[in-house]
Amino acid sequence: MSIVTVQLGQCGNQIGFEVFDALFNDSHCPGGLCSKRENEAYQASCKERFFSEEENGVPVARAVLVDMEPKVINQTLSKAARSGRWKYGQHSCFCQKQGSGNNWAYGYSVHGPRHKESIMNLIQKEVEKCDSLSGFFIIMSMAGGTGSGLGAFVTQNLQDQYSSALKMNQIIWPYGTGEVIVQNYNSILTLSHLYRSSDALLVHENDAVHKICARLMNIKQISFCDINQVLAHQLGSVFQPTYSREGSFHYRRNPLGDLMENLVPHPEFKMLGVRNIPQMSENSLAYSTFTWAGLLKHLRQMLISNAKMEEGIDWQVRPPLSGLPPLGKMSVNKETHFNTSIANLVILRGKDVHSADVGAFKDPALYTSWLEPVHAFNVWKTQRAFRKYEKSAALVSNSQSLVKPLDMIVGKAWNMFASRAYLHQYTKFGIEEEEFLDSFTLLEQVIASYCNL
Repeated sequence: MSIVTVQLGQCGNQIGFEVFDALFNDSHCPGGLCSKRENEAYQASCKERFFSEEENGVPVARAVLVDMEPKVINQTLSKAARSGRWKYGQHSCFCQKQGSGNNWAYGYSVHGPRHKESIMNLIQKEVEKCDSLSGFFIIMSMAGGTGSGLGAFVTQNLQDQYSSALKMNQIIWPYGTGEVIVQNYNSILTLSHLYRSSDALLVHENDAVHKICARLMNIKQISFCDINQVLAHQLGSVFQPTYSREGSFHYRRNPLGDLMENLVPHPEFKMLGVRNIPQMSENSLAYSTFTWAGLLKHLRQMLISNAKMEEGIDWQVRPPLSGLPPLGKMSVNKETHFNTSIANLVILRGKDVHSADVGAFKDPALYTSWLEPVHAFNVWKTQRAFRKYEKSAALVSNSQSLVKPLDMIVGKAWNMFASRAYLHQYTKFGIEEEEFLDSFTLLEQVIASYCNL
């Protein structure tokens, strides 16, 4: 089954390019530590999901590119064409001459309705090329105007037109220090709208990815390109093919459906995070060896202590003892607390993968009391290595890890709203105060639900 990717705004288009590049490079990586037959099956499965074949043999990304300014889309198209390995479709882009000025309301209320027909037609053409549609993967940021406002509008329309197809939004959480003065307004409006129309929100925090670049990849002067490559690596490690079940050598057919089934058991809880181990520069990789036991021990502690990378994990955080009452519900302000999960999916790739023991992730103490670990935890495996890592693990988690950043964004937006700062920029495009209040109410409810796990 195929996934149609919708790349929105500057951020969405730049990340989208890196994701397709990572997927293609990985699936054509020589060897992959598995048999030739297995490698070919892996390649075919990746291609079915993300690429369609062009007549001259160059795979074409199953993607629609949307931005309100032409510069980034033109750069993205020519970068893909220059690679000579894969490209975007000739008629898969929509761009205009005027951006959204970092204003969510302009993207949502002006650009959205004005260009709805053109954008939805492009998406429909892409859907028609799929033998079978798994769903939509929508890449966007929350801080600006086009990705966030137009992204929310397009997702809503996808929900209306393709109600039975799954929609996963990959959203980039802005830097805490701030990129745009109204980023907190844009963020709460984006999140509240997506909560109503998307099936799952896969969140990456810029601050966390920045730290991975600095500490694990040893990059001295970090660019957006570096950040996007780390993001693409993490997304690739989730979306590339895995076996459909233990002992089987057939690859899963419905990647989005399987992800949702395993990770979103209730529509109140749809915020997902990704952690990867190991992540390092290619130079370091050549001198490193890993065991499954070591990788999984670190990954589990990253989960329960809410660490985004293996460096600087707090080993003091322990799950509450099974059978004892919890010490009280999570408070948003507590510095270190145990990160309770609703659902976890561990994805293992590489050598001796069938010997990896994931029993420690089945501890009931890791999960909310209303779900048994048998329903809350899943593991996917493949012997095919990912990129140049002999062994690698990814964890996609639906847990309390985003409560603190969400609470901070809602708090900052509320402080601005209470003093009516910049509201006129939104009301003049039809986003009234009522809309803000609805967004605050919905997100406060989401925070409360996650806190009470």
